[in-house]
Amino acid sequence: MYKILIMNGKNFSKFLPFLGLLIITACDDILERTPENQVEEAAVVTDETSANAAVNGMYNELQSSDYYGDNFLIMSDVSSDIAQSIGTWDFYREMDTYEVSAAGNTENDNFYKRANSTINMANNVLDKVAALEDIPEDSKDAMLGAAYFVRALALFDLNRVYGGVPGVVGTMGMPVIREATGSIEDITYPERPALLDSYLAVEEDLLSAEELLPETDDKTVASKGAARALLSRLYLYLGYYEDVITYSSDVITDSNYTLNPDFFDIFDTKSNQESIFELDFNSSDQSGIRNWYNPNGGRGDLTSHEAFYLEATADPLDVRGQLFGFSESNGHFQTKYQKAGGLDNIYIIRIAEMYLNRAEALAQMEELDDAIDDLNEVRTRAGVDEITTTPSTKEEVLELIWNERKLEFAFEGHRFFDLARTGQIMDVLQNIDRMNGPAVSIPEIGRAVFPIPRFELDANPNMEQNEAYR
Repeated sequence: MYKILIMNGKNFSKFLPFLGLLIITACDDILERTPENQVEEAAVVTDETSANAAVNGMYNELQSSDYYGDNFLIMSDVSSDIAQSIGTWDFYREMDTYEVSAAGNTENDNFYKRANSTINMANNVLDKVAALEDIPEDSKDAMLGAAYFVRALALFDLNRVYGGVPGVVGTMGMPVIREATGSIEDITYPERPALLDSYLAVEEDLLSAEELLPETDDKTVASKGAARALLSRLYLYLGYYEDVITYSSDVITDSNYTLNPDFFDIFDTKSNQESIFELDFNSSDQSGIRNWYNPNGGRGDLTSHEAFYLEATADPLDVRGQLFGFSESNGHFQTKYQKAGGLDNIYIIRIAEMYLNRAEALAQMEELDDAIDDLNEVRTRAGVDEITTTPSTKEEVLELIWNERKLEFAFEGHRFFDLARTGQIMDVLQNIDRMNGPAVSIPEIGRAVFPIPRFELDANPNMEQNEAYR
């Protein structure tokens, strides 16, 4: 049954409200088809071995080129003042110029399907692993904790892309799906809940994950530290600043994670001390991020904005400004990802974020000296001089922290969402110069979220489109 659903996914989509729960279709050789056994691995769980296969299949969903393998990072950065589309792939050009259409954008559609497919995989793991009896309790807890973590991450990302940020932009969240979809009989037609309610569902899953997951120094799987780190990020979006401080501090004091004194080594060496949670790629399971950015052996369809390059290299002491290449066709392109063969790992969370999350929360609570202390940890690691005099207002301190995030996490998929959650998006994304076209500006705050794909609206009569795309 599952193979039939996948192989006939295009016809089946008219019946399935969350099309990505079961299938991913490819439009050309740039995109990838979901291996048929991924659904089977999640659906057929009878013992510890098949349960581990299902969990691995869940991580494979995150690694897809439609998701963290490259697409999700690109969607954020190309929609911001970090990166621009200069090639022939029009779908990223539409994001770059704020012209994504509700009628269809392949990369937007691909992310939507894959993130929902990831949730479905996690739901299958939660349903079937919980029913297993002949399996050690600690193994079962680790698998269930991983499923809660992955489900939370995917719903968090869906909310960031299509929902917005509570109290800042958007009012409708993404549906909270807690049951696996395996056949037509399982189909439901959920409505969109209030945005905050959908974010609180993410919190619920992460708290469950934190309780169940083990402490581990394996950075390529979900762990208790990773759950705490993602809670820190979530609470920053929600403005729960005391909780941000609590969870960031828990991770910062965890001996498994420390700032890597060598910034270049963060991207040269896999699973180094900087990492909290990363996706592991190899020759048989490749990431695509280098292909898009690097014109030397890759497509090179994307490059940095020249204004950002000048900003990143303005301080000669800042080693982050050295992570750029140059070509006549691409100008200055980023080189964080430079391993040939798609071998670069992808960071989902690293320890520098915890320092900057805590710094931002401290600043919001008017604890400015402590906020500057955390900010200086990240600055000095990058070779930049300490800030020795604390600014007198929290607004000035926040500006410093937000600028540091821009430099620190460039091309790691943070920037557009950071602009949205901090309320800067309409001010910053104006008159952005581009290499191969006129300057662009985001036309309205409603474009701080992406459109719900047309196939979803056609399939689910209860799904409501975001206002800017109606």
